[in-house]
Amino acid sequence: MKASARLSTLLPDGNDGWDLYRKALARQNAGMPVTMLTIGEHDIGTAPAILDAMDAAARRGLTGYAPVPGQNTLRARVAERIERMTGTATAEENVLIVPGGQAGLFASHIATLDPGDTALFVDPYYATYPGTIRGAGGLPRAIVTGPETRFCPSRDALAEAAPGARTLLINTPNNPTGQIYDRVTLEGIAEACIAHDLWLISDEVYETQVWKGAHLSPRALPGMAERTLVVGSMSKSHAMTGSRIGWVVGPAEIIAHMADLATHTTYGVPGFVQAAALWALQQGPDLEAEVSAPFRRRRALAEQALAGNNRIRALPSDATMYLMLDIRPTGLSGSAFAEALLEAEGIAVMPGESFGHAAAGHVRVAMTIEDEAFAEALARLARFAETCPSGTPTNYEET
Repeated sequence: MKASARLSTLLPDGNDGWDLYRKALARQNAGMPVTMLTIGEHDIGTAPAILDAMDAAARRGLTGYAPVPGQNTLRARVAERIERMTGTATAEENVLIVPGGQAGLFASHIATLDPGDTALFVDPYYATYPGTIRGAGGLPRAIVTGPETRFCPSRDALAEAAPGARTLLINTPNNPTGQIYDRVTLEGIAEACIAHDLWLISDEVYETQVWKGAHLSPRALPGMAERTLVVGSMSKSHAMTGSRIGWVVGPAEIIAHMADLATHTTYGVPGFVQAAALWALQQGPDLEAEVSAPFRRRRALAEQALAGNNRIRALPSDATMYLMLDIRPTGLSGSAFAEALLEAEGIAVMPGESFGHAAAGHVRVAMTIEDEAFAEALARLARFAETCPSGTPTNYEET
């Protein structure tokens, strides 16, 4: 028997972008030392107080079926948080609680695409984006960016790609690049969405990890609240990656339809997890700042470790727990560099090619180990880059 065409074509080339990560895990499992700078997993873990709240909720009986759209208290708290952070009116009925940001992305595309519809996304992209679109029955179409625009989509690129499309998926603050889309970029995105009647799906799971500038949710722009679905998550803001809890915020009517979808797919999120999320959100921005603080420090450590290196450069990173390193002067592709680095130094980073064509010749570094070890790993990475044969010189002033 064969799998459905939808599943068998989810990854047309059979590559989901995580081969290097799996290879590094295999080395670890074989007892070989590996410095893991691959995935966005906090080294601090979930705060004990959040786990205490989860345990207490389970012990008082929140282990049965929970309301599928989410507990009213949690939905209201998310709505209050979104309204406070964006200035955009948000009510409980605008919020659907979902089992993590990835589930929110999939549900948002199911809600806005019919089979065969074209769905736009920006390259570079988080590795799951094209497969998520295909899984929802859409046809993915990339809007390719580059270093010259700091990997942000231009008005011209949007205007060229938008005709005939149904949705546009963006991610700001951005994984893998660490860029924040500024107001001009977001206004261009809003202009394209309104002109071409697109749904905008805005992945904002890194909204609390901002080091320079400010995050602006496109839902707050004129004319965008009625055509935007915002995906959020507790994974990055509160180090709750394994708890699998997040939300989608959008117009009440489509949120109600998405609750019907959840009834037929995930059937909601466990009540004790929702109770822990509510407790965490009630602690306010101070807890979020505590969770994000290590990445602000490590961004500065990376700048120091890579200063003056002629073969590798950290792209300006305004946000997130990642750095994009331009390694083109080494003469290696991102994939070849990552493979060689793992073999020679036991350091695992993600090849830029895992995140699209635009990120070729780069690698992504997750700043997810303690400070001293991170600084040492970056210094070793920089020394390794100096040993690589020189390729075509990169004029960093132009890029």
